[in-house]
Order: sequence, then structure tokens, then C-alpha cells
Amino acid sequence: MTIANPVSSSLRLSATTSALLVIDIQERLLPAIEPGAAERLMRSASMLTEAARLFGVPIVATEQYPKGLGCTVATVREALGAVEPVAKVEFSAARCAAAFEALQRTGCRSVVLIGMETHVCVLQTALDLLVSGLAVHVVADGVGSRTEVNRQLGLELMRQGGAAITCAETVGFQWAERAGTDAFKALSRLVR
Repeated sequence: MTIANPVSSSLRLSATTSALLVIDIQERLLPAIEPGAAERLMRSASMLTEAARLFGVPIVATEQYPKGLGCTVATVREALGAVEPVAKVEFSAARCAAAFEALQRTGCRSVVLIGMETHVCVLQTALDLLVSGLAVHVVADGVGSRTEVNRQLGLELMRQGGAAITCAETVGFQWAERAGTDAFKALSRLVR
């Protein structure tokens, strides 16, 4: 089957037209999230940052008021490699000029969101990116809030606003597009 434009749907991701936005996974925010939820978020964040590098997907990262909330958690910071997080005070990363300009420089048409907190910074970023005309994919297992109710509410509001709610593995395999490649084999090891 031949597909004329494989990324014409806002639900379809391609590594060539995506960017990964890592929102505020910081030292003083992470401990406030329930331990199981924090572990899930960290596992997905690590997997997706590795997958993004594997498939050449640009990464932009932010830190909310790092002076008060600390730096990006060490394991995520290591996975980011040379990507330097953008400090912000705006809840929406899209309203932070430096972060939004970094996203624009990637030329992306779709933005994959992971980070904290789902019902505050992730939500406001998603809604603003949608208004700007970008397709937004929120990774349900890659976002967290202090309570599960807040995380679920944030996800539902983003879905109502037009964002696709997805999971880390779905994103990774959409970026891969096919089996049998070295990149696919590396991705398969990441999701085990």
C-alpha cells in the first residue's frame, strides 16, 4: 500500500517531523509524585529521550524556576546529552520565548510531551502548542502530577483540547516505522 502523505493525520508521528519536549522533570518536583507514578514517568522519560536520539528527533527541555525547584533530575539530564534545559517562569513552555523558539528551529509539525505537572505546565503547554497549529502527543505514562486525580484531569483536558493521548512505546514504534533495522533492534532493547 502506498501512502501519499504518511504524516497527514495529527495522530501519526514521524521522526522526521517530530520534536520531543521534556517539561520540568526536576529534583524538587519528582519526590512529590507518588513513588509508582514517579518510577513510571522516569522509565518513559529515559526510554523516549534515548529513542529520540536513536531516530534523530530533536529534543527541547525546560526547567520551571530552577532556583527554587532544582535542576533536571540527574538520570534525565544524562539522557538529554548535550541538550541544555531552558529555564522558565511561565507555566506554559510555549509562552517561554526561548523554549518556543527552540521548538520552532526544529521545524517540527508534531510535538511529543513528557514531564510534570500534567495538570499545570504540561496542560498549558499542550493547549498553547495546539493553538499555534502544531499536533500535540501527550505521553500518558511519561507525565506526572502530585495526585493521580490531577494527572487524569490534565490528560482529559488535553484530549478535549485536541491533543493525542499516547504512550511511550507507541511513540517509539511510530518513530521506528518498520522492523528489521538496527534502530528498531535498539528500540526493542529499550522497551524491554
